[in-house]
Amino acid sequence: MNAPAQQTTLANMRQQPQQEQHAIVSMGFGNEQSFALMQRAAKLLSSSTLVPAAYRAWDEKKGDNPNALANCVVSLNMAQRMGADPLMVMQNLYIVEGRPSWSSQWIIAAINGCGRFSPLRFDLKDLGPKEVEYEVTKWVDRQRVTSKHKATVQNLECVAWAIEKETGARIDSPKVSVEMAVKEGWYGKSGSKWQTMPEVMLRYRTASFFGKLYAPELLMGLQSAEEVHDIIDVNPDGSVASVTTETMRSTAREVRPAEVVQPEQPAATPAPAQAQAVDQETGEIKGAATTAAPEAKPQAGVDQGWQPTAEELAEIQAREQAEANGQQRAPQTRTRRERATTGGME
Repeated sequence: MNAPAQQTTLANMRQQPQQEQHAIVSMGFGNEQSFALMQRAAKLLSSSTLVPAAYRAWDEKKGDNPNALANCVVSLNMAQRMGADPLMVMQNLYIVEGRPSWSSQWIIAAINGCGRFSPLRFDLKDLGPKEVEYEVTKWVDRQRVTSKHKATVQNLECVAWAIEKETGARIDSPKVSVEMAVKEGWYGKSGSKWQTMPEVMLRYRTASFFGKLYAPELLMGLQSAEEVHDIIDVNPDGSVASVTTETMRSTAREVRPAEVVQPEQPAATPAPAQAQAVDQETGEIKGAATTAAPEAKPQAGVDQGWQPTAEELAEIQAREQAEANGQQRAPQTRTRRERATTGGME
């Protein structure tokens, strides 16, 4: 017998659009609905005070954070790809100089919870005191200067290991020691935990190396926060203590102007004494003459003790000035007059 034909009723036609409206939408960048849902979740998390400061829309110390929504979207996307809880990712993901990094505790937890390995274990050995030579680079007078130093440290060595469940083989991480920390520059950085808690830092670093080698998909190519702190100077609040050009200019030595050497000048000759008008009765100086009188040369048959008075000196200067003017204006006329005078005397 033939199966009864399905009848399409008006009620069935109304139910189909409603079922399509209630379709499950997951967060992501694939379509408009997924992206809108991710933005709504990111806006909700950015208004919470339980998330780190990098994800908050408002910070009590810094004020508005325009990058909060975008940071929340990135953390939600990473949590979705890893299949982890978004809040757990945000609590363990640090952003240092624009680069995200995991906390070492989260790396150990991810390795232990992935199911491929046994719980992570650590072998710690005390190698005794050792003198280590290391290099220190500083900026002196705007030049990079590298100097070598020596330090004696208690050398400890650590290895992280686990048993691979599929093969039953033991897998070891690279060895990390305090000597390596000194040579790499981790030990001597300002505020470094290698000096106060070397055993903890050794375990954290070996766990990070283990995850990079045997489970890179868990870390997604990110470093641990402790590694980033050892490479970059970071303040306690998570901001980068970078050195700017203004800081270098302020700490650089002051530029001194070059000394100007003055050329040697010949010794100044004493100026001739200026003629002064002197009252013969009171001896008061009435005024200085504008033109200095030339030195009188001694003449034969003239009393050297005789000195002209001010009036005589002024008259002499006037004559000399008149003669000089006459010579410049009409030298020929003066010559004719001198000849005429000479002829008359003869």
